[in-house]
Order: sequence, then C-alpha cells, then structure tokens
Amino acid sequence: MASSKPVIPQNDNVAHALAGAGGGILSMVLTYPLITLSTRAQVESKRAETAFLAAVRQIVAREGVSGLYAGLDSAVFGISVTNFVYYYWYEWTRAFFEDAAARAGRASKKLTTVEAMMAGALAGSATVILTNPIWVVNTRMTTRRGQIEDEVKSEAAGGEVEKKKQPTTLGTLMALLRDEGPQALFRGVVPALVLVINPILQYTLFEQMKNAYERRRKRNVTPTVAFFLGAIGKLFATSVTYPYITVKSQMHVAPDGEKREGMTQAIRRVIKEEGYAGLYKGIGPKVTQSVLTAAFLFAFKDVLYEQTVKLRGTIAKRAVKA
Repeated sequence: MASSKPVIPQNDNVAHALAGAGGGILSMVLTYPLITLSTRAQVESKRAETAFLAAVRQIVAREGVSGLYAGLDSAVFGISVTNFVYYYWYEWTRAFFEDAAARAGRASKKLTTVEAMMAGALAGSATVILTNPIWVVNTRMTTRRGQIEDEVKSEAAGGEVEKKKQPTTLGTLMALLRDEGPQALFRGVVPALVLVINPILQYTLFEQMKNAYERRRKRNVTPTVAFFLGAIGKLFATSVTYPYITVKSQMHVAPDGEKREGMTQAIRRVIKEEGYAGLYKGIGPKVTQSVLTAAFLFAFKDVLYEQTVKLRGTIAKRAVKA
C-alpha cells in the first residue's frame, strides 16, 4: 500500500540550494562596492554624510580600492550559506504545498499568494537565525567603525593618515567574542526577523509575475526575463523595508558599552536625531545594489540549476555503468 505522506524531492531541493548559493556569490561579487557604501552610510552620523562619488573617493584615498571590498570574504561565505539555507527550505516548503494541492485535486499546483508568503516566512526565519552571526562580523568589517573615525579625525586635524591593515574575518570574530561575548553575534536579530518580510515580498511578487508571464506566453521564463522580474521584486521589497535595514546595521556595530536599544527605540532615536530621512541613509547605493543583486541572482540561478541537474544526471549515469 502506498504511503500517504508527501514525497519531497530532497535532491532537487539541494540542487536549488546549490544554484541559489552559486548565484548569490556571483551577484555579491559583482555588486559588493555598493554594499560597502550603503552600509557605511547607514551607520555614520548625520555630520559625516557624504555624497556617493565623494564617499568612493574618500574610501579609495584612505584604504585603496580594496577598501571598497572590505569584508568581501565574510560576505561571500555569508551569502552562500544564507542562500543555500533559504532556497533549501523554500523549495522544501513549496514542494510540500504542491504535493498537497495535487492530493487535494486542485487544478493548478502553482503556489497561491498565501502559500508563497508562508514558504518565504519559514525559509527566511530559519535563515536569519542561522546566519545572523555571519552578517554581524561582515558589518563590523565593512564599516571598520572605530578605525575610520580615527582616520577622519586625523584628516580633520591636518595630520597624516596612517593606513592600517584591514582586519581579517577570523580576527574580527575573535575580537568580537573576546570583547563583547557570544551574545554580540545575535545583535540585530529582531529587525533581521522583521526583515524576513523583504524576501517574502520579493519572492511572492516574483512568483506571481513569473506565473502570469508563463500563462500568457505559454513558456518558461528566460534568464533575461527572470533578470527584470527579479529586479522589480527586489526594488519593491527593499524600498518598503529599508528603515529596518538601517536599524539592523546600526545595532550590528553598536559598541559593547552602549545601552542596548530595542528596534522601536532605535527607530525613534534616528527620527529624533536626524528626521525621517535618517532611516533612509544610503538608500541610493543599497537599492541599486539590491536590485542588481536580485536580478543577477535570478538570472544566474536558473542557469546554475539546469547545470546542477545535468551534472547530477551525468554522475548518476556513470555510477550505474560502474
């Protein structure tokens, strides 16, 4: 007698997860300087705000071109783990809903809007909890807050700026654990959980636009179409959730001696000190980076998924012959 339990294609989930991780790495590398600029803008004081091109020149002058890539190694590791976990759980949940729809006799197995949001919420929450420590370390490396403030003061006083060696990922992690304890690795986790709504909005909008396109054109989306649909989804999601991104970045770099703020307190403080515009510092490069990253990700992911499936099939055939 056949089992009534839904059959979840685990190997297919892994293929999607690997494709998502690979696409995330490629898109991250291509857009990382924009992440550096937006993250520093989010955590610097209003007095230190600089225009986009001026910020690029200052970073290059103080730290060289490599300054635009500070923390890239931890970011690449972080995005690979983040996307692998996210896509694994997202595809697992989607397969579950699709199997349930088939058993219920529903005409279409495509996810409804509610089902897509539930899949995104589960995948996003699991991802945040598992990867928050990685992004705390990355934000510390990207901003290099204390070092940069010392260099800015030295420049303002007319002194010669000594370029210090950028800290390594392991060095930043060990210093964080030594000076502030393991709990520091989970700073900003509350706004990060709130930000789960970002991929929910992004992927729900993407899935609905993708389904509409496939119904109208009677064919699967191409990498080019996926690029533009991904860009639209991310533009909408990032614009809506950006204040929480700002607050999360500030919580990641808060010194250990400072009073801990809750998410609501942090938002109120920023509004009081800098106005509502303070919640949107660095939104230009961030939106640009997020849109390009999502667009490249969706374009790369489908191609990488197809290659992963082909490679898996080739390996399976060789194993049978052997």
